[in-house]
Amino acid sequence: MAISKKDVEHIALLARLYLTEVEKEMFTKQLDQILEHAGKIKQADTKGLEPTSHAVEVKNVFREDVVCPGLTRDAALKNAPKRDNHAFVVPKIV
Repeated sequence: MAISKKDVEHIALLARLYLTEVEKEMFTKQLDQILEHAGKIKQADTKGLEPTSHAVEVKNVFREDVVCPGLTRDAALKNAPKRDNHAFVVPKIV
């Protein structure tokens, strides 16, 4: 499947890209190579293979949730620039 310069111009128009003539020629060649490679991949025998979302098996590496003590209210407010009783004071945002 070959791509033409006209196709590249149309794609550039849709993407709101302004390409020079040199860029149009370059992208025509590059996109043609990409499509040629995709065509080769399409010819690969995939009978009996199940579709996957990743090329290699992926597993989560999250740690176990462990309950641990948090900050006390006084420790959390210790370095606050402004506080009112037991709360942070922040600028009003409207």
